[in-house]
Amino acid sequence: MVALTTRPAVPPASSPAGAPVRRLPALRHLGPNWYASVMGTAIVATAGAGLPWQPPGMRTALTVVWALSALLLGVLLTARALHWAHHRDQARAHLLDASMAPFYGCLAMALLAVGGATLVVGSDWIGVRAAVAVDLVLFTAGTVTGVLAAVAVPYLMVTRHRPPLADASPVWLLPVVAPMVSAALGPLLVPHLPAGQLRQTLLYCCYGLFGLSLLGALLMLPLVVGRLLTGGPPALALTPTLFLVLGPLGQSTTAVHQLAEAAPGVVPGPYAGGFATLAVLYGVPVMGFAALWLGLAGALVVRALRRGLGFSLTWWGFTFPVGTCVTGLAGLGSRTGLGLFDLAATGLYALLVAAWLVACAGTARRLVTGRLPAPPA
Repeated sequence: MVALTTRPAVPPASSPAGAPVRRLPALRHLGPNWYASVMGTAIVATAGAGLPWQPPGMRTALTVVWALSALLLGVLLTARALHWAHHRDQARAHLLDASMAPFYGCLAMALLAVGGATLVVGSDWIGVRAAVAVDLVLFTAGTVTGVLAAVAVPYLMVTRHRPPLADASPVWLLPVVAPMVSAALGPLLVPHLPAGQLRQTLLYCCYGLFGLSLLGALLMLPLVVGRLLTGGPPALALTPTLFLVLGPLGQSTTAVHQLAEAAPGVVPGPYAGGFATLAVLYGVPVMGFAALWLGLAGALVVRALRRGLGFSLTWWGFTFPVGTCVTGLAGLGSRTGLGLFDLAATGLYALLVAAWLVACAGTARRLVTGRLPAPPA
């Protein structure tokens, strides 16, 4: 995905004595925001597998998409490791940048998304046992990384970044949303663990992660909305990030559904029934607000397009958050039996696929022409 080169950025002859020569200059501006492409690809596979209608050949197509997401994850993990090795100054600058540091939540979500897709559709090719093993490794790594990001990034914002409220952005949600992805995908592993304490521990830990992320998002959302109401629309290039607000909404709805699915036989009957009730009582109102936000964000994106919004990596914001709403709606459809939810999930999935194709084409074109990776404007 990223072209590598060993040509030095500065000729050795012109480098000051003792000064390190930067290598792999193509990777210098490869930030953690690139993991959004992995998330957006993996969710296409996971969300498609949960739709009520599965046309012939769709399962194979979804498995191909999963394989692509796994390949992208491997490439980016390698490229980011090289970035830290050869451009450590830039990597540290990303951590100290209030607009870039929140994207470390994307690393966690990329690991979790690929792990979940491996278990949901990748098992068709590699087998259930291998898929469980892969998911267990990626889920553990993604959850630990997500919790660390949920603590470390706000800590840096308080102690080092101190961004003004006028800079409040949906990007600030990324670190606190990562644990919600764990809460939504962790229940898929519950049936594959030994019965008893291990299953219960994982289930209750996922509920704890649900609360961690939900309350964190509720603290951030008023800042984002207040910034919009008092400061007007964001800059054109940042307008697609408005779709990030859909992430905690769709992912939390997915989480309560998956937790309710895993609860029977793991926790006492009254608790399992309460989990099932919560999935509907929580999910339906939250999806109602998601519909409101989708309309508002969509209108602002149309406004930005009419004013010259061009492609950038922020367009990947149209993928993963929308995918979480697809999985949330599909869960409500299976739990309530209402065709309205199934129809909404299918329609939103078509939007997801279209957004993913546009984001893939735009990214690939700019990689080939050398316009990416590039420093942020």
